[in-house]
Amino acid sequence: MNLKDGVKTATNKVAAETTELSKLVKDRSKSLVDRLESYEDIINIEVGDTGLHRAKTLEREFNIRQIYIKYEGNNPTGTQKDRIAFAQAYDALRRGFDVVSLATCGNYGVAMALAADLAGIACKIYIPASYHTERIEEMTSLGAEIIRLPGNYEEVVKASSLLASQEQWYDANPGGDNTPLQIMAYSQIAFEIFEELGDAPKYCAAPVSNGTLFAGIYRGFVSLYKRGKTSRIPKMIAASSTHKNPIIQSFRQGLEHCVDLNPESIKETKYNEPLINWHSFDGNEALYAIRESDGDAFNISDKKMKEMSSYLLKKESFKILPASTAGLIGLLEMHERLNFEPDRFVAVLTAKY
Repeated sequence: MNLKDGVKTATNKVAAETTELSKLVKDRSKSLVDRLESYEDIINIEVGDTGLHRAKTLEREFNIRQIYIKYEGNNPTGTQKDRIAFAQAYDALRRGFDVVSLATCGNYGVAMALAADLAGIACKIYIPASYHTERIEEMTSLGAEIIRLPGNYEEVVKASSLLASQEQWYDANPGGDNTPLQIMAYSQIAFEIFEELGDAPKYCAAPVSNGTLFAGIYRGFVSLYKRGKTSRIPKMIAASSTHKNPIIQSFRQGLEHCVDLNPESIKETKYNEPLINWHSFDGNEALYAIRESDGDAFNISDKKMKEMSSYLLKKESFKILPASTAGLIGLLEMHERLNFEPDRFVAVLTAKY
């Protein structure tokens, strides 16, 4: 296989202030409290507070009001993965780890490499031997060590987690003990949407792969509602590559728990790769979010994702990774079926192209 996991090679530049703060974080003569405070400042400068853009051209084209795009491409390495990478690096620094390790097909690896580099922590990145990503050069330029392992992504995650346990490294892989921390990091997306809109939207749509992002956004809105900040919890719309994601398939089959797919039936392409897997590590959490919010789930073809990516560039001036448009397409397909009354609708677009 010759797959490209999404975002094209970027410069991954950070603010000059971040570079100076990183020197303080790496200075072991400083107290841990001071180093952690400096790293918190880095997170506040670099991560999150991404743009929420009202897409009026989409509104006119699809006869829907009001639709907003939450653009995660504004994060330092161009994807939502920076949110969990920096949270994991902060946790590793707080707990005294010298090495952080993870498996990736591309985007999360770059995010973790940058976060670890700024924290002064070594980073080991495991990539399936058959996978290719243009982002390897970025990972190595940020000081990460690349290790190739046989097997698919899910198998490499398990193998790298075992190695981390044996070597006593910080395991930054999805699932397991990391799920609460990662869900909390992604819940910030809901908080940011609320800050801009003043309430929760009627619907919130996002692409799903492992399900962590989707579950995190939902938990953020639940927290806001329970604290009396919003008048409602949005109906959550999940979307992924057609018949290649266990969250979508399990929901559409009416299952209570996320059931793995047959790995042999999944075919990767350069458009669907960021979305597909046979096992979603946080699939049950995402499935729960769809069901409890009275949401829905959609299968989206490569053709539709590619066309929407081109459309957003031409009409809204956003360079969006095709796979990142899956949730938006699902939202628009639901509107076509239900003919939404005017309200507020949000689609999270996870990565730039």
